[in-house]
This record gives sequence, C-alpha cells and structure tokens, in this order.
Amino acid sequence: MNLNKIYKLFTAIIVSSILMGCESKDQTPWEQIFDGKTFDGWNIKGGEASYEIVDGNIVGTSTLNTPNTFLCSNEMYGDFILELEYKVDSLLNSGIQIRSNSIPNYYNGTVHGYQIEIDPSERAWSAGIYDESRRGWLNPLSGNPEAQKAFKQNDWNHYRIEAIGDTIKTWINGVAASYLIDDMTAEGFIGLQVHSIGKDTSKDGTQVIWRNINILTKDVQKYARKSVLEPILTKNSLVGNEIKDGWKLLWDGETTNGWRGAKLPEFPKQGWEIENGELTVLASGGGESEAGGDIVTEKKFGDFDLKLEFKITEGANSGIKYYVDTELNKGTGSSIGLEFQILDDAKHPDAKLGNHEGSRTISSLYDLIQAKPSKYVKPIGQWNRARIRSRNNHVEHWLNGQKVLEYERKSPEYRKLVSESKYVKWPDFGEADRGRILLQDHGDRVSFRNIKIKSLN
Repeated sequence: MNLNKIYKLFTAIIVSSILMGCESKDQTPWEQIFDGKTFDGWNIKGGEASYEIVDGNIVGTSTLNTPNTFLCSNEMYGDFILELEYKVDSLLNSGIQIRSNSIPNYYNGTVHGYQIEIDPSERAWSAGIYDESRRGWLNPLSGNPEAQKAFKQNDWNHYRIEAIGDTIKTWINGVAASYLIDDMTAEGFIGLQVHSIGKDTSKDGTQVIWRNINILTKDVQKYARKSVLEPILTKNSLVGNEIKDGWKLLWDGETTNGWRGAKLPEFPKQGWEIENGELTVLASGGGESEAGGDIVTEKKFGDFDLKLEFKITEGANSGIKYYVDTELNKGTGSSIGLEFQILDDAKHPDAKLGNHEGSRTISSLYDLIQAKPSKYVKPIGQWNRARIRSRNNHVEHWLNGQKVLEYERKSPEYRKLVSESKYVKWPDFGEADRGRILLQDHGDRVSFRNIKIKSLN
C-alpha cells in the first residue's frame, strides 16, 4: 500500500471517529431538578424515613415502623423525559413516582400514582411499572428477561423514563424495560421512595442513593425514543396479575357480546354507542329507560367482585345495578336491582332526595344507604373507578380505591331499610342468590370501560 493510500485511510478513520463522537454526544437540553446542594423545590410525604445530601447525591435511609416515604418535587409534570441514576441496598425495595398525587380525601393524602420500580430482589422487576396505592402491577418484567438481567446489584443503575400523552416507556442501563399505554393520570409530581420496612430490623438503616436527576419538558416528542417492546394496553384488557387472580372481561371493548337490553332479547338498536373503547349511553332528555333502555349481562352472577370505570357529564344520572331480575318490572322504568348510584352530586337534584339523607349520592346504595361523605370523586369528564364486592351476602361499594359503604344483604337491618324505601312493593327485593349486572339508561350521557368481574363462588 503506497503512502497516499495510507494517508487517505488514516484520514478516513480519524474523520469517522470524530463523527461517531459527535453522534454519541447527548444533545438533549436537560434541566436539573436537584441542584446537588439543597432540597429546594422538594418536600417529604408519607412516612418518616430520612433524606440527606451527601457528596451531591440524595441519600434515603430506611427506618423501622413507618409507612412508605417519598421525597417529592413541588412542581407537577405532565409530559416529560426523565433520566437519573441510583444505587440501592440489596435488601431495600424502592421506586420513582411519576405523575403522582397526594389528595386529602384519598386515604388522608396517601401518595398514589405510577411508580417505576427499583427491585434488587431475585424477582428483578426494576424499571417495571407499578401503580402505587391504586391498581398494583401494570407492567411487570416477568416476560422481559433482558431487562431483568440489566440491573446491576450494588452498583449505579441508569433509568430513562418517558411519559408522553398516555404512553410511558422505561429503559434500565440502556435496555428497554416497560412500554405502557394508560391514561388514568396525566400530571403529577415526581417522588423518590424509601420503602417501608415494617419491623424488619435486618433492613433498618438500608439506603438508596440518587444522582444526576435531569428532566426535559419541552419538545419531548423530538427527543423521544422508539422502544423495541410491544406496548401493554390497559384499556379493556387484563393486566398485571388479573388473569392469574381469576378476573375476566365483562365487556370486550369492541362489541355487544355478552350484553342485551334489559327488556329486549338483543342489544338496543339505539341509545348506546361503542367508540374508542368506551360503552356510552347517549343523552336523551334525562328520562329513565326511555331511549335505548338499560342493558344487562347475559350471564347471571352469585358471589362476585366487579370493577369498572365510568365517566359522567354535567348533571348526569345513571347507575350500576346488581342481582337484577329482568322478569320484574317489565313495564316502564328501569329494571329492579340493588344499585351503585352514579350521579353528579353538585348539579343533579336527586343528590338531595332519597328515603335516607344522602342515599342517592354517587356510590351510595341507591335510596337505602349513603356512601361515606368524605369519598374521593374525580371531576366531571374524568374517569372514576367503581367496585362492588358481594360475598356470603356481605356487600361493599368502593369508589376510586376507597371503601365507601358496606352492608349485609338479607339481614334484619337491611330488610328494615327496604321496608322504609320505594322498594317495599317488590317482595324479597335484592335477596336473589344470583342475578344480572345492569348499566342504566337514565337519559344522560355516561360512559363505561374496563368492565371486569371475578367469581367468588
């Protein structure tokens, strides 16, 4: 090879190296949300674990007999890309809260929201997505061995977290870990968790350390990365441990399969629509079952655990009925059954009516038992979570993760309530061993989704 060719080859190598160096340099206009010196812009919520700054790093230290503790940003973030590093004791579970909130009437301010897991245990679900104090695991890493192997024990680990629109993606040490599509919460604070250790003295004083905490909140789409993973969609899907725990979809999110009109052999031809994964009763003037009419499950259920999400419009009225017997009341009006009330308490006059004060407010046992007044109700246009559990005649109503009432079917106390109500004319009201689930048409626009049931028989 002559000198000219050697010179050209050498030049090409140098130029290539320079270009590669330019390409690898991070051009992201990051903002620091921890200055390395103070906790300005941060506050502590939850328990009494301690946080201190050592050598420019945040050090969280566990302590006995205290709940989960969180160092939380004062600022609320919607769409963002977050990168940071952490090192955790092999005995201590931890996590990073994103789009999280603390609301006085939700379990007395308990921190809740998406958590990017820090898991040094053999399970190795670090960078999986857990829903703290709400729904539990949404994106575990049981099917992602590459991400499980990427965690470095007793060493620094790097996370990249992208929360853009309804999509959350995570990477651990450059390996794609989670890809979730879920729209429950659009905005909230960032929190660094020191997990509760209870009374376990072997974990007392264990630590998790964070550093290089940087965030991007502008032009996030420009800097977003593609993930090699297939997304997990939570809408009208069974997620986390739900399949293993026996949950089944009661509505598939696309068709009318499994449902019919309460007073029809088939699904109503008008008054209801299915669009964008939502089952919606349309507005028709506020009348009870005067348009499409109520819809019921084709199957009957005995002991059950039912959960779903509902979204109301201003002034709306609807309900979820259970142990419904469609052979009763074949005339005008709604089919007969116990009812989890759905209502705009602020705007609908029914909130001030009922046989017992407050017994027609949202999540109450309609006309019989008032739900806890301190319940947490999301604003009009946002999704609320309803849950009804019935086992051995013990029934519970839950709203947004909180139990708001409970009662015993068939008990003397229950029968006394019925005898004083509008239901007294129906013999053995609400005492059937099996019945259908009903979604009510009360003439107002109300949407439903994520309808799931588990048999408890």
